[in-house]
Amino acid sequence: MRRIDLRTANVARSNTVREINRQIVLNFVREKGPISRADIARETRLQRSTVSLIVDELKKCRLIKEVEGESSGGRPPALLTLQSADPVAIGIDIGTAKTSVATCDLTGRAIAKEVFWTDPDADTTSKLIIESIERLIAGRGKSIEGVGISLPALVDTSRGQILYNPHLKWHNPDIIEKIRSATGLPVTVDNDANAAALAELWFGRPEVQDIRDFILVFIENGIGTGVVLDGQIYRGKGGVAGEFGHMTLGADAPVTCSNGNNDCWEAFASEQSALARYAKRLGNPQYASRITFVELIGLAYEDDENAMAALKETARYIGVGMGNLIQGLCPEAIILGGTIAKAWPLIADEIKSVANGGVCHGISSTRIIPSTLGPDPTLLGAFSLVLANKFSSIPV
Repeated sequence: MRRIDLRTANVARSNTVREINRQIVLNFVREKGPISRADIARETRLQRSTVSLIVDELKKCRLIKEVEGESSGGRPPALLTLQSADPVAIGIDIGTAKTSVATCDLTGRAIAKEVFWTDPDADTTSKLIIESIERLIAGRGKSIEGVGISLPALVDTSRGQILYNPHLKWHNPDIIEKIRSATGLPVTVDNDANAAALAELWFGRPEVQDIRDFILVFIENGIGTGVVLDGQIYRGKGGVAGEFGHMTLGADAPVTCSNGNNDCWEAFASEQSALARYAKRLGNPQYASRITFVELIGLAYEDDENAMAALKETARYIGVGMGNLIQGLCPEAIILGGTIAKAWPLIADEIKSVANGGVCHGISSTRIIPSTLGPDPTLLGAFSLVLANKFSSIPV
């Protein structure tokens, strides 16, 4: 049972019950729609009159709409589904190489999108983002309710501050303030792993949405982890929990991590470490900068022995790190995200055997699965930072 925090607790009033019922009905429409009023009343055990009042309110707020179902001989039934015509959120994914800015509807579907190279100068990147937002919402900005930003950085979500981006060497950039001032919209920011974990929670495969405790391991240039406990992102003191990518794993890794160390999980198991292993096997260390990780995966699928060996060794270290997470947190599942998920059929057995094989006897094995969020998980995560607050009575 969760202990009540008396510093922030509010007593239940009549409008509290109404708001909870409203969120329940809205989420039934989101997850099971198209759905009828009668089915919602039956599954929630709310009075049909109560459901109808809530539905009318949600329709008035343009959150849901009615569509015709298939007729079984008589009048077609009226079914409820999410309103998906208007953009409701702006998502910004600031990557180390490229930045994506997009609008989305209530379902998380991207409506319009722009992509440009991330400038190493934070002020220039801020300017480019604001210009992109202005183009995307021209004439359609009235329905936008907020901006979500995802990036590989230490972030204090509660204060809406980017603390440090090790890849671009940004220290406390004022990107958030500039976007908030330029748009007049509320802005929510989080690191890319947390944002992608939130997207898994709200938009992932059904079996993930039903899991209350899981860890997303997001691997690209670095390694980030998004920890979900009891259906919520765990951020810890200052919002910087989950930096397992920098836990010590050994010594003399193939590359250094974003903080310049060669002994952490990121240094042993990131994309760059796999590329370095491949280049070393070719006897040409410089080759690591001439090939992309996607190309390395492609070579492995074409039965290139050196590419396969580099991926397998990297997978072994991914498994070692996951084993530590299982040992310490015992999650129901670990989800592997990032470009490396494309190589899942090649590396799944290695990761699973190492991860679960190293934990103490008596600890149940943890299911390890690849992400199914598609090509833009962190952009969907940026959308989720805004959308989750619409579908949850507890702010993210």
